[in-house]
Amino acid sequence: MSYKDRRRFLWVLFLIGLALIAVAAQATTLVRLRFQDLVHYSNSITRVRCLHADTRMENGEIWTDITFRVLSHNKGYLPEEIVVRQPGGTFQHLHSHVDGTPEFRPGEEVYLFLAAHPSGQFLIIGLSQGTFRIHRDLRSGGETVTQDSAEIPVFDPASNSFTKAGMRNVAVDAFEQRLHRELLRETE
Repeated sequence: MSYKDRRRFLWVLFLIGLALIAVAAQATTLVRLRFQDLVHYSNSITRVRCLHADTRMENGEIWTDITFRVLSHNKGYLPEEIVVRQPGGTFQHLHSHVDGTPEFRPGEEVYLFLAAHPSGQFLIIGLSQGTFRIHRDLRSGGETVTQDSAEIPVFDPASNSFTKAGMRNVAVDAFEQRLHRELLRETE
């Protein structure tokens, strides 16, 4: 085997090794979804309050089912309570973290952009991109919305780079007006 062939062979082995590491790591890369994309791909858009979360192991993977009370819905029909399924969580002594997967606390209110799953559960469109947390100012009582992905680097195909973008501290009224404009545009 010539020097050139050995070198090429070593490069091929190196690249195969990198590919195996990437597969084993199972890294999460979020591709940026614009607001209108979130609206379009969602079966349901709703304001909910987190009630509780249950974590379980299924087929060697950890899953968390979060139960929410539906406070209002902007798109689609939903029952009074829904269950959203997400990968990851803590089960017994094992912890599985999936980057970009939002975590919820009981009592917390959020807007969720959801896709229906055949099991009757729901998935959040774009993980953290389809999660908008509601913050209430204790002094004024005013509410604002911040998109979870506003602080997470997300891949933007237009610029071919990772960027941080998203809604931050938008008044709930302004958020709902924008949402209604997008829903109207979708029906045209």
